[in-house]
Amino acid sequence: MERQGWCEIGNGWTKLKQGRMTKREQRALRHQGVLDTDNKINVGKFNCKDVHPLTENQKAAFVAYQQKGYNLLLHGSAGTGKTYVGMYLALQDVLDEESSYKKVVIVRSAVPTRDIGFLPGSVEEKLKIYEQPYTAIANDLFKRGDGYDILKNKFMVEFVPTSFIRGTTLNDCIVLVDEINNMTFHELDSVITRLGKRTRLILCGDFRQSDLTRSESDGLVKFMNIVNNMESFYTIEYTKEDIVRSGLVKQYIITKEEMGYV
Repeated sequence: MERQGWCEIGNGWTKLKQGRMTKREQRALRHQGVLDTDNKINVGKFNCKDVHPLTENQKAAFVAYQQKGYNLLLHGSAGTGKTYVGMYLALQDVLDEESSYKKVVIVRSAVPTRDIGFLPGSVEEKLKIYEQPYTAIANDLFKRGDGYDILKNKFMVEFVPTSFIRGTTLNDCIVLVDEINNMTFHELDSVITRLGKRTRLILCGDFRQSDLTRSESDGLVKFMNIVNNMESFYTIEYTKEDIVRSGLVKQYIITKEEMGYV
C-alpha cells in the first residue's frame, strides 16, 4: 500500500486518442505543459496524487480490487469514501499503460432528492448537476480544476444515466455504478446485463439513504443478495467507524444511530 506514484499514467509519454477539446483548449493545455505538440499527455504535468487507505475497510477494498481481482460492492454509511475510493481504483486501472481498460464509465440514476422542476438546456447540460461529485473527485485527484474535463475530453471518463444505458454493450472499461440506493431492481439489472468483454464493476451506495419508495428500494436488497452470492464479487460493509469525511459528520451519524433515527 506504500507504492509511490501508482496512479500515474506511466513513464514517459502516453499516447491517447484526441478527444472533444477545441483547438483553443488544446493550445492552452500545451502552453501549461499538460499536452505536447501531438496531444499526448505529459505525465509529469498530469498525474494522480497518491491515495492510501485510511481505514481497515478501505484497505480491504484496495486489496480485493488490486490484488485479488474482484468486482466490488461498497456499501454502508455516508462519508466513508466509497465513491472516492471506487473512482480512484478505476482511474488507476485505466491510466495503467499495460491495462486493457480504455475508460471509466460512471453510471448513476438521474433521480432528484426533491422535484426541482424543469431544467433548461441540452441533455448534457441537464445531466451536469449529477456529474458534480465525480468532477470534484477527479479535480482533487489530479490537483487541478480541469482534471475531470481533461479525462472526459480524452474519452477516458464517460457519464451515463441509467435512462440511456439500455441497448448498449460496455466493453473494455470499468463501470462505476454510484448511488445504487436510488436505483430500482430493473435499473440495476439493466446495468449489469450491459457488461461485455474485459469489464469490471464497482457498485457504491447505502440503502438507508434511498430516495425511492419502500417497494422500489426493496429491489436493491434483492440485487445485493444476488451479488453477494456471486464468486466474482467482494462486498465490503462500511460502518460508522469508517467515516472519514469530518468529525462532525461522524458525530452526527453516530448520534443519529444511537437515537434510533436510521
